[in-house]
Amino acid sequence: MSTRLKEKEEKLLKILNSLAEESKNGIPIIVEGKNDVKTLRKLGISGIIITVKTKGKSFFDVVSEIHEIGALKVILLLDFDKRGKEGTKYLQESLEHTKIKYNLIFWQKLIALTSKEIQYIESLDAYLFNLHKRTNKRNPAID
Repeated sequence: MSTRLKEKEEKLLKILNSLAEESKNGIPIIVEGKNDVKTLRKLGISGIIITVKTKGKSFFDVVSEIHEIGALKVILLLDFDKRGKEGTKYLQESLEHTKIKYNLIFWQKLIALTSKEIQYIESLDAYLFNLHKRTNKRNPAID
């Protein structure tokens, strides 16, 4: 089991490193709220992060904000729960009308890897921490 968890941890780190690289290259990430931003910052994401659910923003406001910063492509990274999935679908449709490209690959990979255990982007750092703790336990039978 430890090998499977270690592989999961490595896959998650690879996804997050790729996400950090895309962000560093100027592609904005769209998340739901301030706690999602805090989590991504803790995980090393340093680029532009736009929130959907802060200060009474509508989806129209978010699309306008993307236009204002001149982004031609964004990464959608809303939560994995029902509301997050609905919001992602709505944003996809809105962005298609404006010709802004969107990337769902990170969202899809994270759902595939973690959705049985977490539902929210803000839980990613704690999930990774706990996964790391579980994979690095000392085995008294070997020690």
